[in-house]
Amino acid sequence: MRLPVKVILADDHTLVRAGLRKLLEAMCHVEVIGEAADGTAVLEMAHRLQPEIILMDIAMPGVNGLEATMRLKQDLPHIQIIILSMHQNEEYVKQALRHGAAAYLLKDAATTELELAINTVLKNEIYLSPAITKGVMVDYVQRLRSENAVDEVLTPRQREVLKMLAQGQSSKEIARLLTLSIKTVDTHRSQLMKQLDIHEVTGLVRYAIRVGLITSD
Repeated sequence: MRLPVKVILADDHTLVRAGLRKLLEAMCHVEVIGEAADGTAVLEMAHRLQPEIILMDIAMPGVNGLEATMRLKQDLPHIQIIILSMHQNEEYVKQALRHGAAAYLLKDAATTELELAINTVLKNEIYLSPAITKGVMVDYVQRLRSENAVDEVLTPRQREVLKMLAQGQSSKEIARLLTLSIKTVDTHRSQLMKQLDIHEVTGLVRYAIRVGLITSD
């Protein structure tokens, strides 16, 4: 007899999680073992509960879904992550796949797609909603994942500073939150601009969205 597939739901909307839970519990081979309302909570819960699948929203407070996916695939590569999103933008799809997601499902997809996506990722295959497959080549996934992307050479501190800059925080605010001097923060800013060859804050914002540090919401 097949054991139930253990699933965690990660979405900051309570009603969305409730609807997903109802759909999943109607599937005889699925067991929802936890719910998280933000990226930090899902990271902790995944380490503690060891699910087989996580249904992950992109736009969550704090650590967003793309960032959480990247961290989980580094620490717990056996967990399959299905991104649930309202965004049909090709860039989001590519970032999700590059960060290790096994599936990308639109929130307005048919309910039958959810079960199909689960069954597909359990076979270690990629699933994309039919509405977004145009322009997104599945055989491009491996190249995206193996790329030595520029963002991967940033230090953890640089990623923190970049994220805060992109969220509109001033050097003074960043210095206070990270317990740094304003001069140190300005140095990080200058190094980021030089390293990424981006010379204005608006460019840093676009870059942070592109690499999944923040969302455009």
